Order: sequence, then structure tokens, then C-alpha cells
Amino acid sequence: METWQVETAAFESALESARHFDEPKTREHLIQFRGHNHPELTSLLNDSHFIAIRVFSSDGEVLSEAWKSISNGLQSAVTAHVHDFPTAGASHRNWIRSGGEDFVQVVLPLAERGGKPMAYFEGIYRIDARMQQAQKERVRNSSLIALISAFAASILFYPILLGLTRRSMTLSQSLLESNIEMMQTLGSAIAKRDSDTDSHNYRVALYTVRLAESMHRPNNEIMELITGAFLHDIGKIGISDQILLKPGKLTPDEFETMKLHVTLGEEIIAHNSWLLKARTIVGHHHEKFNGSGYPNGLKGHVIPFSARLFAVVDVFDALTSKRPYKPALPLAEATKIIDGERGRHFDPEIVEAFLLQAERLYDEIGCASRDVLQRKLAQTVQKYFGRDTSAPG
Repeated sequence: METWQVETAAFESALESARHFDEPKTREHLIQFRGHNHPELTSLLNDSHFIAIRVFSSDGEVLSEAWKSISNGLQSAVTAHVHDFPTAGASHRNWIRSGGEDFVQVVLPLAERGGKPMAYFEGIYRIDARMQQAQKERVRNSSLIALISAFAASILFYPILLGLTRRSMTLSQSLLESNIEMMQTLGSAIAKRDSDTDSHNYRVALYTVRLAESMHRPNNEIMELITGAFLHDIGKIGISDQILLKPGKLTPDEFETMKLHVTLGEEIIAHNSWLLKARTIVGHHHEKFNGSGYPNGLKGHVIPFSARLFAVVDVFDALTSKRPYKPALPLAEATKIIDGERGRHFDPEIVEAFLLQAERLYDEIGCASRDVLQRKLAQTVQKYFGRDTSAPG
């Protein structure tokens, strides 16, 4: 959570700096600038905390830009990111890591005409070195304390640990069982917040495994897919019910808050080595094949395969399931939507593999009762984790 707090503070600092450019006199000048490294824009850049500024037209075309001395890698990362152009009163923000440094990309609308922005300001903000150093020192100190404590404990308890060696296999199995139960319990708790049931997690886990098996994915990847399916929305624990359960479309600011559940989810699992199996799906299941997703705007095969696969089944189950704020769609309508998003939201190859078996999977999993889903999931967990168990009731 500490890293998320640092990131939030960085976003706020960048937005505060960007708002200075929305003052009437400044924005009037900005809208008039044209070209690369415009002298007046460069002067404004040098007087600001930003390392790069770009001004876009209302149609999203670059009108002018100015850059301080930065690496080609950062400039490429900035220009490659496909970001939203926010509506009046809203903002867009993105976290970029390049060359071992962290940067914030913020976009604000400028000057309105008839309620529509006339232009957009984009600023690239380097995270303060002191903030980075403080974070590194906290991590270093925590690691050193943990290392010293572990070393001292190992000396103190060596005779006891030696005596427990014979029980190591039993303890290892018990630990595995505890980790799986924790995964299922955490996932079920989150799923019940916006689904009234934990069956969503059972279904997406089973859909994911069946699809991965049909595409001949390795067992270790399927284990990670199961873990990710249960924990994909764990970050929603930090999103208020007012936003999470809102009927209808979210406002731009509400959607920006909703998107934070990805970062929150990564933070929650970051310090548990077993739950880290879910990191790829937790962090990337909202990326889109055409690069318009979040949080990083990844495109095509840069998005990890497991996240591309999970995105298909997650949306499919959301479409075919009843939620407190929407009815379930018929199978034919849901598959039509999935098919229509190939190459945009979804990987075309994965969509093709899914649609070939969508009806069979829906009959087996989508229409199953909670008890049947539990039994099927227990069999799947036993197959891939080597454990005879039932999902928690």
C-alpha cells in the first residue's frame, strides 16, 4: 500500500503543476503555439516541474511540443502510449517507467467552447528523486531488519528446526492447502461485493482452464491462470460501493478511481510470494489488444498471453451473468460482442479458440449451480496443484 500512496501523491503533484497551465492567459498562449520546441513553450517548460509538454488540438492532433534533454526510450514510451482525452473537468494520468526512473503523464482539457475542450495539455513529470530515495531506504532498511531477524532466529531455533525436518513434507502440504484456501477466500470475498455470489470466480477459473487446455498451455501457466482468475479483481477492496455498484456509466473521474483497482491489487499481493502467481492477470487483465486499455496501454503481443486469454473469459462471464446493476445477456448476444471485439479488445487467435467451444463451455460451466462449480473446481485444483480439496463454502 505504501507504493500506491507514493504513486497517488506523485499523481496529485503532477496534476497540481498541470493546472497552472489552465489559467486564462497561459492557455490562450498555449492554443496559439505551433511546432516542435516552440520558443515560448520551451520557456514555459523550463519554468515548470515538467520535463516535456505537448499541446493537442480538440481532435487529438499534436499542435506543439517541447522536451528537455531526455532519453530516446522515454520519448518513445510517451509518444507510444495511447491515452484518453478527458472531458471537461476530468483528467487522464499514466505511470511510465523508463531507464530505471518513474514518470507521470497527465492530460488536462484546456479552454471550453460550448462545453467542449478546445485543446489539451499534456505534461510529463519526473518523480522527485528524494521521494524515490526515501522509498528505497525504507525498503532497504526493512530488508536489512528482516535479514538480521531471520539470521538471529535461525541460530536461536536451529535445534528445533532440525528436529522438525522429518515433518517438512507434511508442513509443506499444509502450507499449500492454506495458500489455496486463502486464494479462494480472498477471491470469493471480492466477487461477492459486485456479484452477490462467488460463483463468478469459480466460472472464470474453469473457463480459463478449459480454454488454456484447448490451446495446449503448460501446467505451470495454468496454475498461474487459476490463481489470477480468483484474485483478478482483489484491488476492488479499495473501491467504494458508490462507484463499484453504481448502475449506469461512470463519470470520467469515477472511472479514473475505478482503474486504481489494478494498482491496488498489485500492491495487495506484492508481499506474498505465493499470491504473486496472480500478478500478470491482476496487473494486465484490463489491457486491450489495440493498446487502448489500462493501466499501461500495452498493445498486441506485448500484453502477456495469460492476461489476453483471461480478458476474453472475464468479459464473457460478465456479459452472461446477472449483476446487481445489470441483467444477463443471452449466449448468442454475448458471443457476438466477443467476436466483434477481436483485434480491438481481444487477441483474435484466442477469440477464435474460445468461440469454437463457447456454447459447450457455457452449457457446462455458465449454467451450472454453485455446488457443481465447486466440485469441478476442486477436481481442477487437485489436477494442477496436487491437492484433494473442496472450494470453501
